[in-house]
Amino acid sequence: MDFTALRAYLAAKPGAVEDFPFDLVTLVSKVGGKMFALVSTDEDPLRVNLKCDPLKAEILRESYPAVLPGYHMNKRHWNTVVLDGSIPDEDLLAMIDESYALVVQGLPKAKRPPV
Repeated sequence: MDFTALRAYLAAKPGAVEDFPFDLVTLVSKVGGKMFALVSTDEDPLRVNLKCDPLKAEILRESYPAVLPGYHMNKRHWNTVVLDGSIPDEDLLAMIDESYALVVQGLPKAKRPPV
């Protein structure tokens, strides 16, 4: 998946907002003010940090060499996914969907986007 497709998928999530709060190269996608994806736009291949259930995070890391403990994140709850083409797009999209869902689930009801 290339940057344009990744960015479009992240932006299409209900209530998703883009920001560059850390620097000019780390795209952060948020919902309800909370991060659900961080994309390192200056890396080749691209890397994206995604929130994940801790047990599932371990399984994904064992299944895919391109899934690593979250860089600069809580390594129990975040994975860094290297977009080197080794992970099928449908699996990557499922990881993004889970990250988004976990963050939305943790939001107060007043901050959750309409379904």
